[in-house]
Amino acid sequence: MFHQYLRPAVRRVATLAFAGAAALGLGPTGAGLAVSGSLPQPAPTIADYQFLSASPIPPAQSDCNSVGRRCFNPTSMQNSYNLMPLYQAGQDGHGVTIAIIDSFGNPNMASDLANFNTQMGTPHMCGEPGLTCTSGMPTFQHVYWNGKTQVKEPPPNNGTGSQTRNIWALETSLDVEWAHTIAPQANILLMTTNPAETLGVQGFPAMMNAEQFIVDNHEATVISQSFAAAEETFSSTQSLLNLRHAFISAASAGVTVLGSSGDSGTANVDFQPVKNPRTFPFPTVEWPASDPLVTGVGGTYLCTNANTGTSVDFASPPANCQNQTHREIGWVDAGGGFSHVFSRPSYQDTLPSGSTPIDAATRGVPDISYQASSRTGVLVYDTAPGDAAGGLVCPSGNPCSAGWYVVGGTSSSCPQWAGLVAIADQIAGHGLGMINPTLYSLASNPSTYGSDFYDVTTGNNQANPAVPGYPATTGWDPVTGLGTPNAANLVPALAGH
Repeated sequence: MFHQYLRPAVRRVATLAFAGAAALGLGPTGAGLAVSGSLPQPAPTIADYQFLSASPIPPAQSDCNSVGRRCFNPTSMQNSYNLMPLYQAGQDGHGVTIAIIDSFGNPNMASDLANFNTQMGTPHMCGEPGLTCTSGMPTFQHVYWNGKTQVKEPPPNNGTGSQTRNIWALETSLDVEWAHTIAPQANILLMTTNPAETLGVQGFPAMMNAEQFIVDNHEATVISQSFAAAEETFSSTQSLLNLRHAFISAASAGVTVLGSSGDSGTANVDFQPVKNPRTFPFPTVEWPASDPLVTGVGGTYLCTNANTGTSVDFASPPANCQNQTHREIGWVDAGGGFSHVFSRPSYQDTLPSGSTPIDAATRGVPDISYQASSRTGVLVYDTAPGDAAGGLVCPSGNPCSAGWYVVGGTSSSCPQWAGLVAIADQIAGHGLGMINPTLYSLASNPSTYGSDFYDVTTGNNQANPAVPGYPATTGWDPVTGLGTPNAANLVPALAGH
């Protein structure tokens, strides 16, 4: 078990120290990055959310439909991605620990998780307030990496929103509740950092140091990262490369690292000027998902029945799913494209037939996908949104009401994929480490691709009409990667490959 651990020293890895680094496309191309400078601030990859109810009881599907959305519960999501055969076989993440890294956190996370589990029928976790722990029960633990944080509104001069603690509280609730939904018997270690307002001093470095500690001390075999910044916001290639030490260690230690691909399509923004940040006028991707040592997770609109998950529903809201013929559509805000820092890793040399080509000079992003749009979002319980004001729309545009939200973003995709990897770790009996080579190997085999993945072939990620986007295509594409998981087939294949 963890104990309070404040600002520990961690080792830094400045060079690539494991075999096969060159084959994984770890050499930077450096295009579009300046020579020197500070670091960007990590931002949560929540794209959209809608407050629905202040009651501890979840809202009805009719409440979601009334605001043009459908809301998934644990059962409908589990059915949508065919997880029930795994659960019936006792494959639910038991004995595996998922580490979730966020800024600031949610100080009510344990009690919010308790209500989520009570209302949704998911297993309770040791660590919830007032709960008597029993043998074999999964554990939840919240560790503050560098000081306990009070969730509060940011100062009025904070123009970027990256320090907005109430958004990070909702992010944390989403990550914990939905990683638990997919791997209901896995342990969850939530480690939160406390970045200062000074850019580059305690933002990304603190998060990477926390991950380094997790890897070095064997605290988890899966790490979920629901945060990102465009590669171009790092003012030098080296400043980005200096942050990769935890990923290098994880690849050698059997720890899988996943990252949200972002929620701006191809149109990412700079952090300067602070008051009115500019949009890069060309397609960009976000790091850490663009790192070859990270599994980048993109997003879709999920058009299955949000009550059951056992069939498609082309009649209910949102409009994106109505009168369609596909169970999933590439989400317009899904981050994806081609890296300007990393060249194509060897595992992307062979792609499924019909895939969008990946040039040898660029790493393609993302690797895989999952439900992401809040129009087909997940229900999240959060009672720590800052200065609660009540009402469906908060004056600042940030979440301010305590209760149930429907939430979207690749922040939803990433922790749920972390749950899938935890189940694969349980089946394998050990941490799988970097799963990308296996994902591409399975997808490049015509006899397994159609059974392991749902290939998403429609939609595009041109979120901004001034910046070109990419279409979803057969095989790999820069919106949904290889597609979404047919978990009953893909997870055991990952474990046994």
